[in-house]
Amino acid sequence: MGCAEVFGMGWETHPLTPDRFDDFADIVNRNRRDNHCWCLSHRLRAREIEELGGGSREQAMRRLCERDHPPGVVTYRDGMPVGWCNIGPRAEITRLANSRLIRPVDDLPVWSIVCVVVRSGHRRQGVTGHLLQGAVDYAASHGAPAVEAHPVDPPGRMDVTMAFVGTKSMFDAAGFTVVGSTDAVASRMPRLIMRRDLR
Repeated sequence: MGCAEVFGMGWETHPLTPDRFDDFADIVNRNRRDNHCWCLSHRLRAREIEELGGGSREQAMRRLCERDHPPGVVTYRDGMPVGWCNIGPRAEITRLANSRLIRPVDDLPVWSIVCVVVRSGHRRQGVTGHLLQGAVDYAASHGAPAVEAHPVDPPGRMDVTMAFVGTKSMFDAAGFTVVGSTDAVASRMPRLIMRRDLR
């Protein structure tokens, strides 16, 4: 995997390979609680998580990091892990590939972003822009024709419990455009389908 995308002084983004697992955990689950999501709930079905991890969600996520397409990217600022983006080929994200609420808009084999997390203490400091660009570059390096996301477009303040899906404005700033909508909702708000074409 060995690729890194550098976006200016101090910023780097790398795929989540096994040697970077602790950096990922510092962002999403600093206390290493095993009953925590570990960014699996929106990627795999419960049965798959059980099969991969033998009852441990952490171990299931570690196993995903060993695959040809690690399950996302970690963004660093001055060497500190500050952001995580769960991204991969839609076909490999079982919960999404089989969703009846978030259906594909066409047959393009897109990569999908299913979660975005900025480390506590580093929000509102420009992390998201670097993180999303790093995720897009990661997908492009593997030949992805496009990257999709499914954010919400809140009329006011967004419910922070659902902030992992992102907002329309966040993806607008990263060069994504709306290509459809879903039957899914987050915090009682409909989720969009936004895409950044890489062809």
